[in-house]
Amino acid sequence: MIFKFGEQLIPMKLSDWESDPGPAVFVTDSRHAEEVLSKAGIVYENEIHVSKIGFCRLENQQDCVVGTLCIPKLLDVLGSRYRMYFFVNRANVVIVDDEDFSIRLIRRIQQKRTHQGETKERFLYNYIAEFISRDLEMLVAYERRLLRMEEDVSQEHIANFQNKLMPIRRELLNLRSYYDEIMDLSKELEENENGFFLKKHLKYFGTLTDRADRLMSRTNHLLEYAQQVKEAYQAQIDARQNSNMQYLTVISTIFFPLTLITGWFGMNFQDMPGLKDGYPWVVALSIIVLAGCIIIFKKKHIL
Repeated sequence: MIFKFGEQLIPMKLSDWESDPGPAVFVTDSRHAEEVLSKAGIVYENEIHVSKIGFCRLENQQDCVVGTLCIPKLLDVLGSRYRMYFFVNRANVVIVDDEDFSIRLIRRIQQKRTHQGETKERFLYNYIAEFISRDLEMLVAYERRLLRMEEDVSQEHIANFQNKLMPIRRELLNLRSYYDEIMDLSKELEENENGFFLKKHLKYFGTLTDRADRLMSRTNHLLEYAQQVKEAYQAQIDARQNSNMQYLTVISTIFFPLTLITGWFGMNFQDMPGLKDGYPWVVALSIIVLAGCIIIFKKKHIL
């Protein structure tokens, strides 16, 4: 598809554009990428493999700016991603996308924004801003999940806690790397090494950099919060273990002297005092020892 630059992005047919060529956004797939790049006046000598894109980055070439985007899906951050190329020269923008993600983004831009793409700088700003526009809501959802987990820990509802927390931490780490890549890409656009962008419009890319920076800061905050929740969980586990160890210590302390007494009087030596009629005395001594241990533990606030 082709969209003519203007206050409104106007869809065009290729034949209409060829009869009246002008600055436009071309959206194509990898099979037709070489043909569309040629029509847009962009020379790219490397092979285009959308499926092999693994990072968001920008490369400044002599005749164009080449960017790759690798965007996590909001409902499956650790799963498959949206992958695409974008090419920019002095007149046109070409997006290579084997899915319909870019078309959906442009339709959302058309529905939501008044100034959709007067220039290629404004279009790129709208395009990148649109696919990170819902990320703040997603991070707020992560924060709510962590709040609920913290409440569960405080109420000692810690079943399957690790199984719930570990995916959240992995997803947040993944998102932090992604926002870092977006921030670097926006900074590269703002630097305008090839001079393809008008200086008065570079502010758009600075705004993108600030947004990505804020998202990354929020993600870092959530990672720190997740660590605090994990520490609270570990404190609960340690408290339970200490309580169990204290209980076992009390039991061991009570039964150790009783074991000593029964061991002593169980030797059955022939000349041992109390061998014939000492049973009541052994019982009485055991009760006295047991009562003494309980009194001591009560005074020490162990029981």
